[in-house]
Amino acid sequence: MRYPRSTYPLIALVLAASAALVLQVVPSSGTAAHGSRSCPRLPRLDQRVNLDPADFSARIDNPRWPMTAGSRWVYRVTDMETGHVSHDVIRATHRTKRIADGITARVVKDVVTHHGRPVEVTRDWYAQDFCGTVWYFGEHTLEYRHGTPHDNGSWQAGRHGNQPGVALPARPRVGLTYREEYSKGVAEDQSRVLALDEQAQVGAGHFTQVLMTEDFSPIEPDVSELKFYAHGSGQAVLAVDVSGGSDREELIAYHPAR
Repeated sequence: MRYPRSTYPLIALVLAASAALVLQVVPSSGTAAHGSRSCPRLPRLDQRVNLDPADFSARIDNPRWPMTAGSRWVYRVTDMETGHVSHDVIRATHRTKRIADGITARVVKDVVTHHGRPVEVTRDWYAQDFCGTVWYFGEHTLEYRHGTPHDNGSWQAGRHGNQPGVALPARPRVGLTYREEYSKGVAEDQSRVLALDEQAQVGAGHFTQVLMTEDFSPIEPDVSELKFYAHGSGQAVLAVDVSGGSDREELIAYHPAR
């Protein structure tokens, strides 16, 4: 896998930081509480959570992940080894879905195309707790092979032992580790916060004060991905495979809801 020479110091920094971090479970906003209610705790690994539907809303306005219905994100996905380019369009729809545990989630459609043809179509489900943490409740994913759709790891929280995870915490801090999703043997991604003040240069512009995280999974211990989140853009502005892959996914256009 080849990266621009300027990328290597960043990768070295990330690997050093990763080795020093310890998995932990903390409240989504430290010790903050609203009235008599404490913020839902951030889970990790296969830890079960019991969430109150009254604490959640499909209205998502986390400053680093606003997902107002009608917003749209366009990404360019480049395989840094082969040079192959795909495009990914993500749209927060006006639809909601009642998840099995009673939480109403926003439906977000994600379509990856190559040479104008769909290769993967996903509907993701997100909701935000009252402290501002964005939670992830599963996905329905179809991969297209020679034009024929095939299930590609669909799962839903609250069914068959599947558990929700956290897309982005309300108050991230360096060292914070949390589960992004949990479907045993299918989706077990974890994430850790590495930095709060990075910069990212992508097609959509130059971003500062960027949150940097590392995604990893016990299912694929050799796979690691860096993600960069900027204020006001929604979704990650940049995702780069550090090991186990060679993709660079960068935001090239963001169209907020009108």
